[in-house]
Amino acid sequence: MNNLYCSLFIIALCVGLSNAVVKMKNSVHFMNSLGGNNVLKIHCISDEDDLGYHLLKPGEIYEFSFYDSVMGTRINCDVAQGIEFRFHAKFMAYKGGGLIGHYGKMNFWFCRDDGIYFTHDDPKLYKWVPTMPLTWHRLLTDMNLSLNKLL
Repeated sequence: MNNLYCSLFIIALCVGLSNAVVKMKNSVHFMNSLGGNNVLKIHCISDEDDLGYHLLKPGEIYEFSFYDSVMGTRINCDVAQGIEFRFHAKFMAYKGGGLIGHYGKMNFWFCRDDGIYFTHDDPKLYKWVPTMPLTWHRLLTDMNLSLNKLL
């Protein structure tokens, strides 16, 4: 019985110490590696937040960090490029572990002319898909604006 109490005490001590360790945030990074003067538009939405629209000039990086949710964190992103952002790709940029959270996980996405690559020189994961022509109505709808707010 004494050994049982001792074992439970050691387990409780280990769990307590593991929670005391500084837990690093996870992060997602996007780099505009497009040629020419192509601007990259990024819009990411997590299970809990809309991270808004971000425009990157060639060579610029957009990054954000967060802690995993107990229910499992998923971050879906839509990236677009080209004249009037006519080419885009939608994908899950991050998927958390759920009950077993990740700490310090970094996802790097490189957006190039021929597709979107995950971390360094891995094979291309996503191709650019043509979208319908951009109209003022669609632009305002995408950015959650209305003409009344602009006037």
